[in-house]
Amino acid sequence: MSQPSAVAAVPAAPSAAALAHFEAGFSFETDCWDVHDALAGGAPDFVLLDVRGTEKYAAGHVPGALDLAHRKIVAGKLAGYPPDTLFVVYCAGPHCNGAARAAVRLARLGRPVKLMAGGITGWLDEGFDLAS
Repeated sequence: MSQPSAVAAVPAAPSAAALAHFEAGFSFETDCWDVHDALAGGAPDFVLLDVRGTEKYAAGHVPGALDLAHRKIVAGKLAGYPPDTLFVVYCAGPHCNGAARAAVRLARLGRPVKLMAGGITGWLDEGFDLAS
């Protein structure tokens, strides 16, 4: 009798648990395609933050994104936004945790936040252009 693969060695979660897990993920993340679609519609219902830093922002960023490095996210910088403003954050890509750091800062400030999965890398992989 052969051993199960590394994939099957740990059984999959029950369907109800998998459903809860994957549905909950949409509360925390969005993707590049959905952000692009919302921005293209001309009236996004969120504020998109590029949290990589001013130098990287200047070299190329998602059109419509604001430059606010994750280290600089403080209450005073957000004072002009209503408390229920949804912020979507992104950084370089899956190899970067800057967006997660930004999300933590925003959540600590009581602000609604989602992470744009893939960051700049994902944006470019979708074939979308950058602004500079």
